[in-house]
Amino acid sequence: MAADAIPLRTRLVPAMARGFIGRCPHCGQGRIFGRFLKVRPECDACGLELHHHRADDLPPYVVIFIVAHIVGYLILETESAYEVPLWVEMGVWPAFTLLFALILLQPVKGAVVGLQYALGMHGFATLPRSRPTPGSEETRLAAAAAGAPDRHRL
Repeated sequence: MAADAIPLRTRLVPAMARGFIGRCPHCGQGRIFGRFLKVRPECDACGLELHHHRADDLPPYVVIFIVAHIVGYLILETESAYEVPLWVEMGVWPAFTLLFALILLQPVKGAVVGLQYALGMHGFATLPRSRPTPGSEETRLAAAAAGAPDRHRL
């Protein structure tokens, strides 16, 4: 993607969707996370500074909300439709809940970072400067370094 093709600010839904899949909310190319929940200081592709995000407690609250509603519904349906032994339920539901929460935590945090970027919150008011594309100046400097004659010189 060329630097001049990047929009000024990505709209809300695409920025959150890019964050949900772990990509930079600005360009969609670079990765947000360096480790499981550690946000990188900046995007490798476009240079958007990500270090000032303030996701804090919103991702766990959203994950708890989603997981509790889904698991609660599944427990209710299982209890009303089947006769499952208590020891099976006590083994399955906590494990399923924990696994589901861990799977959702990183995507939800990425979506929250995308939300903050799209709304210009917490330092996302300034966008990265576009990276220079190799033009005549870079080509001339590369040719001069390689020992080629300078055709652009006056």
